[in-house]
Amino acid sequence: MTMLEIPLLKAWFADYSRSFASSDQEKQRNISLKEYHTHKVCENIRSITLGESLSPEKQDIAEIIALFHDLGRFEQYRRYKTFKDSDSINHAALSADILQEKNVLAALANAERELILKSVRLHNIFSIPENLTQEEILFLKLIRDADKLDIWRVFIEFYALPATERASAAGLGFPDLPEYSPEVLATLNSRRMVSLSMLKTLNDFKLLQLSWVFDLNFTTSFRILQERAYIDHLSATLPKDERILDAVVTLKTFVHERLT
Repeated sequence: MTMLEIPLLKAWFADYSRSFASSDQEKQRNISLKEYHTHKVCENIRSITLGESLSPEKQDIAEIIALFHDLGRFEQYRRYKTFKDSDSINHAALSADILQEKNVLAALANAERELILKSVRLHNIFSIPENLTQEEILFLKLIRDADKLDIWRVFIEFYALPATERASAAGLGFPDLPEYSPEVLATLNSRRMVSLSMLKTLNDFKLLQLSWVFDLNFTTSFRILQERAYIDHLSATLPKDERILDAVVTLKTFVHERLT
């Protein structure tokens, strides 16, 4: 990989994402959300790879994975007007398919290309498969951490906005009710990730997002999580009751353990 390849790939991404621009304010809000998210995930993955002292070559591969991890989101939204995969299409698989169809990675060595495609294709799975190489696992963990660290930012900002100013596809259509599901909270308290299939309300979705803390992989990721106070910001949008407060303690205790 040469120093010129990342700027060229970034330019290709900018042109591709701009091709989905719309004069419709609501549509453009959703497209812009994913453009900015991509840039922030690239920043996050650079921070993680630097913090974990990975080689410059690995840093570059990781950034390319971040650049293209959500490439399919633009076409997904154009076709289905949603970012909910279960109601439309697997956006990660679509991202990898677009990279292959448009031959975007042709200038890269075959091993680099296959590593990037696999990481993009698998980045949104619930848990990492066991039949991967150590290198594949490394890059999959990197993109999953970098992605989560920005999705938390996206939703903290989303919840702070009036409903009329929110990117309509971001909330995945869950009803904004005061309730949350006991089984969702129980899963979080057992230090396990919440499954999307368990969700009934927007509060459940917030608890699912908090449960991602248990799927972070790198010390640098936990440090960024703590520095940005994402647990405090997200939990502040939930009902103020004792069970929620106990869950927040569980999350913070886990982070403290990982950092010490």
